Amino acid sequence: MAWEQIRNKPEGYHYSIDGFTRSKAAEIELNADIASLFKTELGKKVLNYLKSITVDAVAGRDITNDQLRHLEGMRYLYFILKKRLEEHKES
Repeated sequence: MAWEQIRNKPEGYHYSIDGFTRSKAAEIELNADIASLFKTELGKKVLNYLKSITVDAVAGRDITNDQLRHLEGMRYLYFILKKRLEEHKES
């Protein structure tokens, strides 16, 4: 994302947790949708599963650059979900 895009963002829009531009209302709705999905017992199980294969995964010394990038991408997605859950609780 270029600095020029950041300076010239449309009024009423901001860059969200995932780096995309959305309105505040769209962000709030998305956070609520994700919170609604993951607040159930099944949702909590799925989130724990995602954590186990991302955050809790330990890469050995033989990991390739591509494998490490893939793992970091999965971790990034997991933390986007977690951050959206936190944002929903705070609002």
